[in-house]
Amino acid sequence: MQPAGTAWCPVPGPSRGTPPLLATVQVSKTYLARRGAVGRRVEVRAVSDIDLSVERGDTFGLVGETGSGKSTLGRLVLGLERPSAGEVLLDGSSIGRFSRAELKQMRRRVQVVFQDPYESFNPYMSVEEILEEPFKIHNLYRKAETPRRIGELLDLVRLPHTALRRLPGQFSGGQQQRIAIARALSLGAELLVADEPTAALDVSIQAQILNLLLDIQRERRMAMLLISHNLVVVRHMSTSLGVMYGGRIVETGLSEDVYRNPKHPYSIALLSAIPVANPRRERERRRVRIAGEPPDPAHLPSGCAFHPRCWMAVERCRTERPKLRPVGTSGQKVACHLVGER
Repeated sequence: MQPAGTAWCPVPGPSRGTPPLLATVQVSKTYLARRGAVGRRVEVRAVSDIDLSVERGDTFGLVGETGSGKSTLGRLVLGLERPSAGEVLLDGSSIGRFSRAELKQMRRRVQVVFQDPYESFNPYMSVEEILEEPFKIHNLYRKAETPRRIGELLDLVRLPHTALRRLPGQFSGGQQQRIAIARALSLGAELLVADEPTAALDVSIQAQILNLLLDIQRERRMAMLLISHNLVVVRHMSTSLGVMYGGRIVETGLSEDVYRNPKHPYSIALLSAIPVANPRRERERRRVRIAGEPPDPAHLPSGCAFHPRCWMAVERCRTERPKLRPVGTSGQKVACHLVGER
């Protein structure tokens, strides 16, 4: 599915020397879980040593299989969970050191759109009450001004003002997601974490929501962390992207560079799975099929986590974990021992 709409040009980042709006520095998250009949406690390494940055006006896309750590990283960025190691930086300041008042202020700047919009609503609140709630929580509700602001939000997401008196369950999935976007933007968010924002929607509606997000981003110069398993969506939306596997980023760079010239074997296999619209080319092209199952985060393989499924693995891959390192001149980084040797 290729969303319709005009081409989008990312807003240039800030001048050199200014910290990015969002950055993570060696961020890791480990959970303690009980496994087996006797409930033995094991460490589940959901995210390990993640470095990324998102500039104002840019979109960073995260792709990978289910269980690769994408949503966990999103929760860490939102401050909903604390990292086991490393730091999440907002404008260069660690959110782990924020006071309660500073965290509340952060909520105005960093917002989220979830995969299932209906589950994020109180089904007994009207749309008007849902959109009023952020203003009341932050003591910003003004009787004369807030209703006008709510009307502007409905105009922004292209919903009629008659929607205000209705309940979330009276809307379609696409309309519910528009309400969720309006709520996320109500206090002027600078960074939007979009966690699979179209996965629960019909294909015919997905393009409308994606193009709406692009229009809003272009108008507001808003940054976005887009989490998705849909490679076509990420290519359409993102300026840069990171490919996650086993809780780590194994490749990152500008979206078009990674799509046109993937380096990591896992990236190559992922991109080879995207269908081609031309039937003849689809029949003739070579696909890379990955054997086996994604790794269990409680029992990650030694060395490179991808080596049990990699058709190129050598002994070094089984014993030594590759570091993310620059390749080429475009800023691409890859965690693979064999890149440059193939």
